[in-house]
Amino acid sequence: MTRALIVIDLQNDFCPGGALAVTGGDEIVAGVNAQMDRAGAVILTQDWHPAGHSSFASQHPGRAPYETVQMDYGAQVLWPDHCVQSSQGAAFHDGLVTDRADLILRKGFRAGIDSYSAFFENDQTTPTGLEGYLRSRGLTALDFTGLATDFCVAWSALDAARLGFDVRVILDLCRGIDLDGSMARALEEVRAAGVELV
Repeated sequence: MTRALIVIDLQNDFCPGGALAVTGGDEIVAGVNAQMDRAGAVILTQDWHPAGHSSFASQHPGRAPYETVQMDYGAQVLWPDHCVQSSQGAAFHDGLVTDRADLILRKGFRAGIDSYSAFFENDQTTPTGLEGYLRSRGLTALDFTGLATDFCVAWSALDAARLGFDVRVILDLCRGIDLDGSMARALEEVRAAGVELV
């Protein structure tokens, strides 16, 4: 099979009770596990920030979470501290079948730049290496699930489409943040890029 399932950031900090909880984030775990059985390969991404990451509002005196600042690479939303390396918050949700993964890709580990996409840092030029892995395995069609629909899932799907992959987002296996209308904007952008929403 040439279709891969890519599960974006299904981690404790993005689930209810976490530092950057996405409403209903834990509701998709069973469905994602079931989807793994229909995939030719399974890739899990994991937000993996060092303490004091530049995207954390705590590193910008006078700024609050969810404000936007300009970084060298462009606009950056400031987040609550989350998914700090080796913390319980950075761990995958306990219900996720992680041993089914062919690859676990960690992103956001560079202190000075955030990484929403599974393919590139937020400068949209520094690669994570995922593209090369998929191409070397002959995986040309990608199904995206995970958290959050309007940030890491959407950015990953957009990059995958731009790179020439056949891309689907399985909407009922995603949950979003919807920050100031970000959900509607993200869905419009991915549709316009030729991504299939299922």
